[in-house]
Amino acid sequence: MEIKVDMGERSYPIVIKNGLIDEIGGCISSLGLEGKAAVVTNSLVGGLYGEKVVEGLMSAGLDPVLIKVPDGEEYKTLKEASVIYDGLIEHRMERSSAIIALGGGVIGDMAGFVAATYLRGVPYVQIPTTLLAQVDSSIGGKTAVNHPKGKNLIGSFYQPKAVFIDPQVLSTLDPVEVRAGLAEVVKYGVIQDGIFFKFLEENRDTLLQPGPELTRAIERSCEIKASIVSADEKESGLRSILNFGHTFGHAIESLTGYGRFKHGEAVSIGMCMASRLSVKIGFASPEAEERIRGLVSSLGLPAEPPDLSADDFIGSMRLDKKVANGRIRFVLVTDLGKVMLKEVDEKTLRGFFGEAEPAAMPPL
Repeated sequence: MEIKVDMGERSYPIVIKNGLIDEIGGCISSLGLEGKAAVVTNSLVGGLYGEKVVEGLMSAGLDPVLIKVPDGEEYKTLKEASVIYDGLIEHRMERSSAIIALGGGVIGDMAGFVAATYLRGVPYVQIPTTLLAQVDSSIGGKTAVNHPKGKNLIGSFYQPKAVFIDPQVLSTLDPVEVRAGLAEVVKYGVIQDGIFFKFLEENRDTLLQPGPELTRAIERSCEIKASIVSADEKESGLRSILNFGHTFGHAIESLTGYGRFKHGEAVSIGMCMASRLSVKIGFASPEAEERIRGLVSSLGLPAEPPDLSADDFIGSMRLDKKVANGRIRFVLVTDLGKVMLKEVDEKTLRGFFGEAEPAAMPPL
């Protein structure tokens, strides 16, 4: 299956095919890329697929080098990005040289950020190897590294030349990672397709391993994201709905040091919190919240937040990129398949957390 991300002259394909990684050399050369190339990956994915991708590139006439960085959200930093820059300089990469992101969301974000900034921009290609990356982070051109004060605060919108997705590589993925990716799949059903949400409910038992149901879930997720980012590349409107669950989720990741929860797990908790906030404000029915919570729980994903105070959450969320006019902006549910953006004030948030506003300081 091929899906188009339509951005005029910067349009690109998302190609989804079982066994695609065995054809990657021809896929890359079909984009008109040639000369030097850097395959950015980590030790685990590199050990599984690095040699195959490098050999494929060589057979297509390219001159590749493999650059490995540590795996984990805590390593998505400027410090580790500099390791990639060093490798590119050592390999004498030029403006026409391609960067190939081979890995999950961390690799894709970092490799894309480096591609956007090395020599003021070089072409790059996404080969996502986790479910989360296949359905979400590899599509749409968001590239970034984290800052100790917040997730993805340093980054750029920079589109890849193509995204090549092989569902079969998920057979080597830790089941915990598959579950984490399913959080983003559930998100698409909530924000835009109630029928797809029902499909996920009906097939929840078969989504945890590669097969036709999981492949269909990947395809529909990519279709939804491609249509949204094609209409709104830089999140000025519609694209903001993709942040459902992420405002709470990013705060959880930041407050727990990026190591306690996987991104998808934090988003899962965030979606449940956003659904509960939607009910409290009066936007959603309790039934919608119960179905969202029920689906993520049945997929083995967490639904309850860690023990953090309202001050912790609000302080972290105020650093989020989606804050506007001093108010924190949330994607809230109105019905399954329908959401809306809403700025929520601190008083309402503290009521949601069951805490009162801090008392005003007495006058001097």
